This record gives sequence, C-alpha cells and structure tokens, in this order.
Amino acid sequence: MRIALINPNTTASMTDTAADAARRVAATGTVILPLTSKMGPVSIEGYYDEALAVPGLLMELAAAEKDGVDAAIIACFDDTGLDAARALAAIPVIGICEAAIATTSFIAQKFSIVTTMGRSRLPIEHLVHRYGASSRCKVRAADIPVLSLEDPSSNARERLRAEIAKALEQDDADAIILGCAGMADLTEQLCQEFQVPVIDGVACAVKQAEALVGLGVRTAKGNAYAAPVRKPYKGLLEGFAPEALC
Repeated sequence: MRIALINPNTTASMTDTAADAARRVAATGTVILPLTSKMGPVSIEGYYDEALAVPGLLMELAAAEKDGVDAAIIACFDDTGLDAARALAAIPVIGICEAAIATTSFIAQKFSIVTTMGRSRLPIEHLVHRYGASSRCKVRAADIPVLSLEDPSSNARERLRAEIAKALEQDDADAIILGCAGMADLTEQLCQEFQVPVIDGVACAVKQAEALVGLGVRTAKGNAYAAPVRKPYKGLLEGFAPEALC
C-alpha cells in the first residue's frame, strides 16, 4: 500500500516531521510518500494562507494519483483544500483534523485541541462543528507561530505545554489533540509528561487511510465530490483546468 502524505505548505522540514510520525505507525507493507507543495505559503496560519495553499496541494495530489498511490493525507490541521481534493481524486483523501477528532471520539468523552496561532482557532472550531464534536471539544491556541516549533531557541514548546495544562485543568479534557502537523513529533513526550492520551492527526490519518484502502472503498462521485466540470480556466490558473491537471 502506498500513501501520499502531502504538506500543503512549502516548508520541507515540516513535511519530514510529519513523514516521520506517519512511518512510526504505518503497518508493515505501507509505504509513506512525503510530498511538499511547490507553490504557496511557507506556513498556513489563517484563511488567506489556506486559500493560496490549495492550488499547490491539488497539483501534488493529481500527480500522486497518476503515480498510482492508494490514498492521500493532507498534512495540515486546517484540513486545507479537503473538499476540493476529494472532488479531484477518486482515491480516499484524509484530513488530519477529521482523522484526529474521529479517533479521539473513541477514547474520550471530552477533549481539547491545542493549536498554534489565535487566528487558527476559529477555523478549527468550524471544523469541530462540521465533524459533530462541538459538545465534546474545545479549541485553544498557544499563540506560537508555526515555524517557531522548529526553532530550539524559541519558547514555543513551553507555551504549548502551558496551554495543554490549562486545557486539562479548565476544560475537563480527558485527552489532547495537537492542532498542527508540525507538532507530530511531540506526542510521546507529552503523553508521558501529562499522563493523558495526546493525539497527533498525522498518525490517525495513516491508520484510517490504511483501513479505507483495506476495505476497498473509494471516494463517492455521485454528488458533492463529483469530478470537476471540464471548462477553461484563465490567467495564472490556466494550468488548473480539470483537463489540464487530471
């Protein structure tokens, strides 16, 4: 089984972090293929970044599907471009926020998501509502820039720990979801420190992708995820016309 792990931002080191987390949980015989977007923002922090990350994501997804991968994971906790990706591809496409919420719902009645910047909190709250977990989940922001997670001289990890402590104390949370793919390498350490389940969406997405491929199911194409209508696209997006991209 081959699973494409697509980072919709352009920072390759974040792709590497997510790929390491994916490989740690992948079953024997599952190959993780890490892909980094070639166009767009270096990190995704808010709606504007998210919108401009989608074209690069779709380009990587189209190429991966042509290459014969069995499933794809979008390695951004905003589930960037997830609906567009599912419309484009027939293979299963998994968003790490959706995967994390679904997985955590099996093991905890209440849980909190701790993400990076305050501007990302509301978009994630919208996803929590969409995925039916509003009554069980609170979203917190540690107010740390995404790229600071890779800077040992920053205090990003200390601020993340402080926000997790607040979630456990104030939210009545039984588990914590890390709300950024760039945090994927911290789960084991934080689990041991706080003695509660700490969930990484990348790992969850790998196991769900494996399950869907094992079940032999593909993305439904009848209505919402029907293939894009073939029509001309103009200007800078000319190359993203369905007949050109697919």
